[in-house]
Amino acid sequence: MKLTGRAVSAGVAEGLVLASHQPMSFLGGVDRESGVVTDGTSDLRGEAVAGKALVFPHGKGSTVGSYVLFGLAKRGRGPAAIVNERTEAIVATGAILGEIPLVDGIDVSLLRTGDRAIVDGRAGAVEVPGVVERPVVTAFLRNRGRVLVVKRSERVGTFRGMWSGISGYLEGRESPVRRARQELREETGITGAHLRARGPVIRTRGDAVIFAIHPFLFDVSARRVRLDWENVEARWVAPKEIAKLPTVPRLADALASVLAGR
Repeated sequence: MKLTGRAVSAGVAEGLVLASHQPMSFLGGVDRESGVVTDGTSDLRGEAVAGKALVFPHGKGSTVGSYVLFGLAKRGRGPAAIVNERTEAIVATGAILGEIPLVDGIDVSLLRTGDRAIVDGRAGAVEVPGVVERPVVTAFLRNRGRVLVVKRSERVGTFRGMWSGISGYLEGRESPVRRARQELREETGITGAHLRARGPVIRTRGDAVIFAIHPFLFDVSARRVRLDWENVEARWVAPKEIAKLPTVPRLADALASVLAGR
């Protein structure tokens, strides 16, 4: 899997990922001698950043944090590389001074602690050799303001028992919209659905697989469906009700993207 972002600090480094879902402060949040995270509110408290591909959304705190990061790098206690969703001046300055490769513009939710990552601060890319990407389609059917969600059976390979749209894997260079229509026919028995919108690709992580979701919205004239073996229950719900259901990852985001799109 290769993620493309923006090059901020040059260089190439490889290391095991140490990932946080929270912003990081190097001043007061990381011990400047040992490189151990000391911030009591951090989900990385007690972890050492030395030699790691350090992943977090963005930095925070005083600009002195730049010099803490620089000092850690000079003492060999700094991270091998940094990956951000949206870097800012504090982290960028410290990384450049310390010659730590830094890439931002990356969806950090796709990286997990323990992944092996190669961070290329020249090309603005992060390669994760142990993770693969699988493209999938998710089709939403709409009728009179309600959308169809289905409960996945225990016979499917992933996300058993969770609610989803009508979904399936893309094979080779297959057209996503053609695959979406085929899945509709197979999983609901519905033909003649009218394509209303196509959303941007949305990525989500499942174990060693990143799913690249191609979302679609179709309008249909009736609500009668015929489920196949992949799903055990169907409901027509208002879009706001999806947040109350145990769904596959990012289902609400996929639906919002097509309701807002064309």
